[in-house]
Amino acid sequence: MTSIMEKYARIIQKFLKMHSCIKGLGGISASTIPRTVFPQSCQRNHSLRTHSQSSLHCRTCGTAAKIRLGGRSKNFQTLSKLSSSSSSGSTELKPAPPSAASSMVSPASKITRSGGRQKLVILGTGWGSYSVLKSINKSLYDVVVVSPRNHFLFTPLLASTTVGTLEFRSIIEPVRNTGFRQSDHFHLAEAVRLDTKNKILTCQSAVDRSSQYDLEYDKLVIGVGAISNTFGVPGVSEHALFLKEVADARAIRNRILSNFELALHPNITEEDKRRLLRIVIVGGGPTGVEFGAELHDFVREDVSRLYKEEQKFVQVSLIEGRKVLGAFNQKLQQYAVKKIRARKQMELIEANVNSVEANGVTLTDGRVIPCGLVVWSTGLAPRSFTETLDLPKNAQGQLETDERLRIAAVEDSSVYALGDCADIIGNPLPCTGQVAEKQGRYLAKLLAHRGPVEDVHPYVYKGFGMLAYLGDYQALTETPALKTQGFSSWLLWRSAYLTRLGSWRLRMQVPVDWTKTLLFGRDISRF
Repeated sequence: MTSIMEKYARIIQKFLKMHSCIKGLGGISASTIPRTVFPQSCQRNHSLRTHSQSSLHCRTCGTAAKIRLGGRSKNFQTLSKLSSSSSSGSTELKPAPPSAASSMVSPASKITRSGGRQKLVILGTGWGSYSVLKSINKSLYDVVVVSPRNHFLFTPLLASTTVGTLEFRSIIEPVRNTGFRQSDHFHLAEAVRLDTKNKILTCQSAVDRSSQYDLEYDKLVIGVGAISNTFGVPGVSEHALFLKEVADARAIRNRILSNFELALHPNITEEDKRRLLRIVIVGGGPTGVEFGAELHDFVREDVSRLYKEEQKFVQVSLIEGRKVLGAFNQKLQQYAVKKIRARKQMELIEANVNSVEANGVTLTDGRVIPCGLVVWSTGLAPRSFTETLDLPKNAQGQLETDERLRIAAVEDSSVYALGDCADIIGNPLPCTGQVAEKQGRYLAKLLAHRGPVEDVHPYVYKGFGMLAYLGDYQALTETPALKTQGFSSWLLWRSAYLTRLGSWRLRMQVPVDWTKTLLFGRDISRF
């Protein structure tokens, strides 16, 4: 037995002399131990075993090193004594100074990856971010998504949910349905700080605001979108509603239905009824016009049936200081304005808003419009996270990127931005879902490219065109090859959006909702 112990002692003593930089027994790693002596990986089971059922346990897991033979054990100190007595010199296990190579390793490269994949963190679940998530080659990356919203929202049909034409769940797709390698690769949280030098992202839980934590990344995609721009008008944040999220649409729906029910109370005067049932829409872009169109259909088809006496008090006011649907062809703009002005219970006011109060709005020309609901849709502004980033931005507060969607200020091409929160230097694009979605597909291909990023052609936007619903089964269509309006355009509007819905589940639910509305009317449940 003693001879066997001495044999092992000499082997270990010789090994330690060859590797004097080892940090004591706790520093022995599987990669530096000869496989003829220790054939199995310490990184896998935290132990180093010999072929003769002897074992030498490392201290990475806190276990003392031992040699076992025939069921009896002696600790490593005993083994060291045998080694020193059988050799002329002794070797002391001292920590080695860190090597120059190890000190140069970046934090991101120290992250353990399964299968050698890099960690790609995507911020947001909007059009751009969701497009990257769906299109990225997941065999190349461990994809982690950080967003306070756990679903993708099909925004072109959001206005339809405000009056019950569509149900909320018919236009949202849960992000987890896209498939993550691990369940904790989606974080219901918001990004609050970014350290591009050390590649660390600080997140705040969307469930528990007191909880913050850091995430390391190899590559980062910023697609946090934007918020509605109030332009500093007093009272907007306090008294107006926006139309950007499902929660906004639900709030608008509840306010409309509540005002109709309140107008039925016997102690409500006619003046109060006119105020309660007047809806002001600020902003004549696609969102404002389509919301007004849905309101018009709701009043004509459902209010006339369910609130007959109150229908005469309903009024929809669309306020726009410039051009209605200004992104469209002039002929189509004129068609839309003509349709709006021709409606008895809808008016177009060409003015700007000076302030918003609890019971109405005041215009810059001094007019006061009493109303029961104000919906604000007047452009975009950067989110607070985008504002806090110490990165180059344009005059509108958007992150500046190069033609490959890289943030040029980050030298190692590890941070990208797309969608409403970003702007390509020298090539400004409209802030639409279509632009963001196409950028997401492009970026997924770029990230899959294994050579230099410069080998990938720059991003070039080619739009399909624009659509807008006007109500009364009328719509506008503008594409490079076609500019049309009317009923045929409405058919194109519906079919185009139906095919663009994110999943077959939604492609089934939306037509069912349309059919139910046509046959039975809109759902006016308040919840």
